[in-house]
Amino acid sequence: MTYELIAFALFAFVTLASALGVVLLVDPWHSALMLGVTLVSVAVYYVMLAAEFVAMMQILVYVGGVLILITFAVMLTQREETDAETDEVVRT
Repeated sequence: MTYELIAFALFAFVTLASALGVVLLVDPWHSALMLGVTLVSVAVYYVMLAAEFVAMMQILVYVGGVLILITFAVMLTQREETDAETDEVVRT
């Protein structure tokens, strides 16, 4: 076996495992992190194909832009529980 095939199999496993993590994880923050791992591992495939410019654009546009946008969306939409809400839940 060549090193290229071993590296491809390793990153194929990483890509599939992190893509499953995106779908199956309940916490949106962990799901967004798994999406970042998936997108970076796809960039590795471009490097293996000697398309370094496309790999760099994958990192800059998708990981840098889309993942930051998802991170801000998750941070802005999650609500924090105050002490009054938790007391109210405990009393009922």
